[in-house]
Amino acid sequence: MNKTKLKGGIFNRVSDTNLLLSITVVIFILMYLGAIIFLGSGFKKPQMLFNILNANAALIITACGMSLVMISGSIDISVGGVVALVSMCCAVYLDVNHHNGNVYVSMLIALGIGLAFGIIQGLLVAYLNIQPFIVTLAGMFFARGMTTIVSTAPFNVKNQAFDKLKLTRINVPGMGSYNKKGLYIPAYVEIGVLVALAVVVILFLVLRYTRLGRAFYAVGGNQQSALMLGVNVKRTKFLSHVFCGLLAGLGGYVYFLHVGSGAASHATGMEMNAIASSIIGGTMLTGGVGNVVGTLFGVLSLSTIQNIVSSAGLDQAWWTGITIAAMLCIFLLIQSIVIRQRKRALKR
Repeated sequence: MNKTKLKGGIFNRVSDTNLLLSITVVIFILMYLGAIIFLGSGFKKPQMLFNILNANAALIITACGMSLVMISGSIDISVGGVVALVSMCCAVYLDVNHHNGNVYVSMLIALGIGLAFGIIQGLLVAYLNIQPFIVTLAGMFFARGMTTIVSTAPFNVKNQAFDKLKLTRINVPGMGSYNKKGLYIPAYVEIGVLVALAVVVILFLVLRYTRLGRAFYAVGGNQQSALMLGVNVKRTKFLSHVFCGLLAGLGGYVYFLHVGSGAASHATGMEMNAIASSIIGGTMLTGGVGNVVGTLFGVLSLSTIQNIVSSAGLDQAWWTGITIAAMLCIFLLIQSIVIRQRKRALKR
């Protein structure tokens, strides 16, 4: 097969990625504008959007890692367990009554845990050809079990340096609002939001402008074609899992910064939310198509619809689940129709 044709196939997939990204962004904007018009109240204040970012900074990071492995044609359902394990280990290490640990060392612990999961799972998936779902399912059970072994009860942190970092707020100029007493309340984001946005920017640049980024798309699109292009398929798959594990560790620390405690129940269902956010953001389960900017908007869309359901008075947990399921089906349907129509247009 002609190399030029193969490269053209990769570029077509990148175009599909941009198309699905545009759809996700437009739907999110329409959804948020609809919430402002019909529900008003908190949605009119910029802080509502910033609160969504504050609450979901860890999910943005882990979902970006999920998008990376999905683009390469794999999957990782252990990320929620890794986040819980990281938060528990860091909480135990930092507690003043036991270790009075160093904040910077706790960051290294978080990254080390995530990296270990990424390396081991990546080796099993890429070099031993074991199904990624089975490998990462085992990883999820192992991480949850280890979290309980580290501590069976919720563990609140009492560490002065950590508290100072946790309470750090970055004001957003010109985005504040006045309360009922006429006092100006500045809008703010937590430090985790800056970390999450930095991850999105870095991964976007890697996927778009580096050889490794193109390799992820090539391997996810067609492994045989990728081999003919000279791509090391096994190494690329391995690296996708390593990066996903590392981002799960980083996401775990950002989650820990937000909640300030460790518990076996932390991050329950985060892996499913990460997959849902990636799909809503335009990443396809078949591989080869996806964008981390779309994943960011996928997380925002998922959280926004949850807030809309809650603001509408449907506070029961099942309404949120039903709404998310319907949203996923709609986005999958849109993806299927758009890609199918585009393929027909290209054939003509």
